[in-house]
Amino acid sequence: MEIAIGIDIGGTNTVIGFVSKDGTCMVEKSASTTQYADCADYLHTINDIILAELAAHPEWKLCGIGIGAPNANYHKGTIEEAPNLRWKGTVHFCNDLAAYFPDVTIAITNDANAAAMGEMIYGAAKGITDFVVITLGTGLGSGIVVNGDLLYGHDGFAGEVGHTTVFPNGRECGCGKKGCLETYASATAIVRTMSEILCNSNKPSRLRDIPYNKMTALEIEKALKEGDELAKECYEYTGKILGMKLADLVCHTSPSHIFLFGGVAKAGDIIIAPTKRAMEENLLPIFKNKITITQSGLLNENAAVLGASALVWNEIAKKNNEK
Repeated sequence: MEIAIGIDIGGTNTVIGFVSKDGTCMVEKSASTTQYADCADYLHTINDIILAELAAHPEWKLCGIGIGAPNANYHKGTIEEAPNLRWKGTVHFCNDLAAYFPDVTIAITNDANAAAMGEMIYGAAKGITDFVVITLGTGLGSGIVVNGDLLYGHDGFAGEVGHTTVFPNGRECGCGKKGCLETYASATAIVRTMSEILCNSNKPSRLRDIPYNKMTALEIEKALKEGDELAKECYEYTGKILGMKLADLVCHTSPSHIFLFGGVAKAGDIIIAPTKRAMEENLLPIFKNKITITQSGLLNENAAVLGASALVWNEIAKKNNEK
């Protein structure tokens, strides 16, 4: 059986999945990311985990390893200045990993691009050539696919929609800028918006009983479903901002579909409906009523691992087409 390994590198933990070509995760292992100040020691541990699993399954044929990581550069095979990893500067991750696995395909990209690749290979974007995946978690990431290929740009970092500006001198962002989209449309942003609404309104809300540092987007979603007017106002505002910026994105890439992925996307129509309305209101007439906004097809899967493994099959397909 042909197997691709998908590695999802998070700031705290790393997940390693052994994935069949049809998208079944056969085995999943994990390792600490924060434990290793030196990437060489980290890679030694990853190698040990992979070799142990391959030895336990001699029927598997390893075809490649795909990696999803913060600040990953597909063109160079590097992780560059990742703020939430202990390895500083530029890490030549693919070259270093290839020392252990010299005979297989190895590719790396950022987590949002990996999500888009997973959507295209295993999810709701099968057969779709022009689409965008918006990841709505702690921040906002985006993977853009044009003519069936991920958009990387000349330096490997294209697609930072979350760091386009909504309001100049607006909310402070972790990137150092102010007014970025992810400060208005993400799980973290929803909590910030809810806090502002509660401060500026005298209307009753059960959310007033929750301390700011305990409030979550899920709690706000639950309150909305129970009829909380201020919680509804919060999601309406979030959708309005997100939809406005997606209208800008449509002007650049003209996708047929936009897939929402991540914890916030699980709210379904609560976030999709206001986003769709705002996008349509801000679109040029030539784009109106052409774009589908829907949930990712991988919301209930380990999409990060599947997406990373999908990089392998995509790279192999590209090599075969070049022959």
